[in-house]
Amino acid sequence: MTPLAGFDRSVIGVTGTDIAVAVAGSGPPLLLLHGFPQTMAMWHRVAPMLAEHFTVVCADLRGYGHSGRPESGDDHAG
Repeated sequence: MTPLAGFDRSVIGVTGTDIAVAVAGSGPPLLLLHGFPQTMAMWHRVAPMLAEHFTVVCADLRGYGHSGRPESGDDHAG
């Protein structure tokens, strides 16, 4: 099984770093962020159920999963 099957995947540029996201569903937006040292795949059991009621956006944080790493580790706030 592919994590987050049925979700549309894309990459968005945020302050010079590519951020991988997966989106599905309709309704009010709901952003799911993983913890350390996880990836968006940790939401694979919950996100499809939430997508029945929300527009679910799962993201890999900078330096994790398929997202890019910041040029320097000094300022993750951008």
